[in-house]
Amino acid sequence: MKNTGILKVTTPTEREVVMTRVFDAPRRLVFDALTKPELFKRWFGPRGWSLAVSEIDLKVGGAWRSVLHGPGGAKMGMRGVYQEIVPPERLVSTESFDDYPGESLNTLVLVEDRGRTTLTITVLYQSQEIRDAVIKSGMEHGAAECYDKLAELLASADARWKERGASES
Repeated sequence: MKNTGILKVTTPTEREVVMTRVFDAPRRLVFDALTKPELFKRWFGPRGWSLAVSEIDLKVGGAWRSVLHGPGGAKMGMRGVYQEIVPPERLVSTESFDDYPGESLNTLVLVEDRGRTTLTITVLYQSQEIRDAVIKSGMEHGAAECYDKLAELLASADARWKERGASES
């Protein structure tokens, strides 16, 4: 797994990681793929991993939970609470991993321009040490692979999902 450069990753401050990716899809579809468990399960996680648990209570104060299963019985669980929801343009939530210290605040913004959507997620960690440990864990490459899978889902000819599943916003 490797970031091929399509996902731009920067560290603008000592505690932040900012990831940016452009998708060839309207933001309402990207938002749906991020917030509807049945769609989220189809792309979230690096290749070779499956999303065994995808719980999304999409409301301010609502919780989300994901558990990935990987090769050799590996498991990775994460959870958070929604702080702000502005469909289809903004999601703010906390995020913590079952096996890693600390909690981050993730601010995701979707901007559409002529049918293409730029996703920018700013992850604010509690300390530079935690941020650096996450970077060293290979987070960039795992995220890049997940977003590659999201791009594949958005480009798929699954017109039924796009017609039925699109938000009314």
